[in-house]
Amino acid sequence: MTRASRARVALGILALVAILFLFVFPTRSYLAQRRQVARAQHDVDALRKTNADLAQEAARLQTKSVLEGIARDQFNLAHQGEEIFKVLPRPSATTTTVP
Repeated sequence: MTRASRARVALGILALVAILFLFVFPTRSYLAQRRQVARAQHDVDALRKTNADLAQEAARLQTKSVLEGIARDQFNLAHQGEEIFKVLPRPSATTTTVP
């Protein structure tokens, strides 16, 4: 192989490496970033929906009837003059055998 042909091969390899650095590697990085952006956008959309659902639930919990129901059910509260009665379940029947 002559010196000129070696120089051409080296120049060709150098040109190929330059093309890889200029086009292929940045393109891979760009596509990876696009995938990351798409995943992040999906996460943001899911969080926005969850936030809207929670805001709707918070507004529902601020209504007088819901607050009154929670106060009655969870905290056993009643209006002034009302009496609270709790109905307890029937005790389970136990059978004992005498030997």
